[in-house]
Amino acid sequence: MNSEFEYLERRHIMHAAIVLAAACSVHAVPAHAAQLVEVDVKPLATAYRASKLIGATVVNDKNQTIGHLNDLVITPTQQVLFAVISVGGFLGISSRLVAVPFSSLEINDKDSKLVLPGATKAALSNLPAFHYG
Repeated sequence: MNSEFEYLERRHIMHAAIVLAAACSVHAVPAHAAQLVEVDVKPLATAYRASKLIGATVVNDKNQTIGHLNDLVITPTQQVLFAVISVGGFLGISSRLVAVPFSSLEINDKDSKLVLPGATKAALSNLPAFHYG
């Protein structure tokens, strides 16, 4: 139970960091204890919200469903490194997590899907399982 709470807490913090990283133009507002920012929302018009990407269907270039985006892994410098994809199973039961470079995904705005060109369910299933550290 405690580890599930820690996982959800870590996930919420990561989502907030991704949204802040997507803001290309921010103006710092002086503060004593924490740095507060006023976000210029104009660059966000072309940005993607992590909360909208997480759970999205991942398809290959033949439009075959190969998994669902489970999570995003970012660095302390706010770079999105990996996409964690849930593969296999049925309705999330018996599925496993694998990580692929985030840069290998293409975002399809029209269908709200993520495209991983050249991937197959079998190829993703052969990747090592991803485990949170």
